[in-house]
Amino acid sequence: MNQIDLNCDLGESFGHYVIGNDEKILPLISSANIACGFHAGDFSEMHRTVARAKKNAVAIGAHPGLPDLKGFGRKEMHVSPTEVYDMVVYQIGALQAVAKAQSIRVNHVKPHGALYHMASDQEKYAKAVVQAVSDVDPNLLLFAMDGTFLASAGEKVGLHVIYEAYADRTYQPNGSLTPRSEPKALITETDQALRQVMQMLQDRTVTAVNGGKVSVRAETLCVHGDGTSALAFAAIIRKELQNCGVKIKSWT
Repeated sequence: MNQIDLNCDLGESFGHYVIGNDEKILPLISSANIACGFHAGDFSEMHRTVARAKKNAVAIGAHPGLPDLKGFGRKEMHVSPTEVYDMVVYQIGALQAVAKAQSIRVNHVKPHGALYHMASDQEKYAKAVVQAVSDVDPNLLLFAMDGTFLASAGEKVGLHVIYEAYADRTYQPNGSLTPRSEPKALITETDQALRQVMQMLQDRTVTAVNGGKVSVRAETLCVHGDGTSALAFAAIIRKELQNCGVKIKSWT
């Protein structure tokens, strides 16, 4: 592969709470998934993050989540598919307005946290998310993991699905991410993250927590912006990929 997108979840600060290191990470990535005020972020943070992304020539995407500031959008909620559809439409629309005011367009959508996993694992939520994306703008790219309901639902409605893999998360034998509630769910060592990325790109596999290898499609790599090692991961991964002749570039 001679091109890869490097994405990061950003714009997650709100009010007096500062989360992540957005200004330093932005020059290292090619796509920013911007929180839209439900799980994190607020109207002013959205404006600032869009402006910073534009300055760094980084593509922006909506990062819609569940209305769960306390749990950072990482706790599943009992919501209906209709509610999921409505909240995704609402959040994409909010970011589109902020982006339009700054003469930049929204390039993609990537659900956040529990919403991402609910749409990956349950067809009813996958259909709600992709219908929302398609109804707002069918030209928006959809970030999703291969083998999930979210990816297949996106393809069925004609969205351009960009297959996502993770630099800072471990994988289960079935190809899903290890739940954060379990040990070793997060990768905190830079060398381990780099090895995982290179294996994904060179062999198209990832080593699961049981030691077995699982097939993986990686067109965009995610580094979580709120992770303690996010900046170091982004820097070393970018450097190593460029040394291997891989271009860091967003998909359009």
